[in-house]
Amino acid sequence: MSMTTPIVDFVRRYAQSGTSRLHMPGHKGQSLLGFEPWDITEIKGADELYGADGIIAQSEANATRLFDTVHTYYSTEGSSQCIRAMLCLALQAAPAAGQRPVLLAARNAHKALLYAAALLDFDIQWLWPAPQDAGSLCSCPVSAAKLTGALQGLAQQGKRPFGVYITSPDYLGGVQDIAALTEVCKDFDVPLLVDNAHGAYLRFLPQGGQHPIALGAAMCCDSGHKTLPVVTGGAYLHLGKNAPVQDEAAVRNALALFGSTSPSYLILQSLDKCNQILSEGYPLRLLQCCSHLTRLRRELNEAAAAKHCPGPLALESEPLKVTLDAAVLGLSGTELAEKLRAAKIECEYADPRYLVLMFTPDNPPQDFERLSAAVLRIAEELAGPVTLPEETAGEFAELERGLHRRCTIRQAVFAPQEQLPAEQAVGRICAMPTVSCPPAIPIVVSGEQITPAAAAWMKRYHVEEVSVIREPQ
Repeated sequence: MSMTTPIVDFVRRYAQSGTSRLHMPGHKGQSLLGFEPWDITEIKGADELYGADGIIAQSEANATRLFDTVHTYYSTEGSSQCIRAMLCLALQAAPAAGQRPVLLAARNAHKALLYAAALLDFDIQWLWPAPQDAGSLCSCPVSAAKLTGALQGLAQQGKRPFGVYITSPDYLGGVQDIAALTEVCKDFDVPLLVDNAHGAYLRFLPQGGQHPIALGAAMCCDSGHKTLPVVTGGAYLHLGKNAPVQDEAAVRNALALFGSTSPSYLILQSLDKCNQILSEGYPLRLLQCCSHLTRLRRELNEAAAAKHCPGPLALESEPLKVTLDAAVLGLSGTELAEKLRAAKIECEYADPRYLVLMFTPDNPPQDFERLSAAVLRIAEELAGPVTLPEETAGEFAELERGLHRRCTIRQAVFAPQEQLPAEQAVGRICAMPTVSCPPAIPIVVSGEQITPAAAAWMKRYHVEEVSVIREPQ
């Protein structure tokens, strides 16, 4: 059944009413770029995002039904706003323990988590990847056994985290076993919080069972704009049945704490219209897209095998990502990105080894064909045998062993700072996390001392400068 679009309908009626706009914004609905007639502010009848009881509340109710959550809330400032609000709510609900609050989190977290820690002033106990899984900044698989061990270790120290925080899917398309992690969190009475920014579409796969809320997560954020037909900035905060806070006023206050008092009605209309699109045959189109990508990955791997490449080219990943191991073609991820750019293909992300391409049902057929042709052409040009680079697992383990916290994240972020070339920052304390977006995953966390191993990883990821705490003169 098609969903209503209350926000879109209101704005269209207002734009066509001929009303004199003696209110913000300053363009007064006059077309400069074309969208201005539909760009309004919180006038009478337009509802209020952080006090919704009208058209926004109606639209969020539609989204709640679509995502099958206890409540779905809109964000016009991306998943970053939702991450901060989610952590704020979990922190509010945690039992008073008379000690500094601590979050247990997988190390491949987006730097938005660090900003939340600085603003809310909590500590983070990191879950690092197992040695056999290490080697990429973007990945940190967490098994149920590993999570159980970490929670037991904290309990032995008399600590109970206010939440467990994981990123799934990650930037390379890796997916955590959320159902298993949920069971562990239930055993320890700790909420599972998921950064699902890359996985909003998972709800609309067959059975809808791959979305974190369906798998038992307490709360999660989705970036609608990453994988759904939503304009940039549109996101969701989803509450599950075991969310530590269910009170609507508390949730809206947490979102308001980290959001502008002038939310974009263009983004709200996009989220509103997306509800209708998702209710009108989207799951079938999504399934067809996933099938195309399954065939594409198989085709690329067969071509690589025919050229005797030393491993699979297209890696196993979540359904809408095509993650390529450029090393199989004797290239770095950034070199492969340049070759694809010459073929009029722009990737989502490239690093020293991997390249990530993101598809949705809105990609036209030519995009699938163009990528296939370009990669097959590159494979055909291989002149001789390719040797894979040495594994970086040992170097990653050295990074983990060497990093030590010298102050809290909040202290580091708000301390006087200076920028230094990365190679000159060894021995200094990291202030602001320094890594580009994407992937926006810090190599060194605010408050940690920068080691030679960390400087080597910064060089690998082309981080040329780092923000450090200024030393007293």
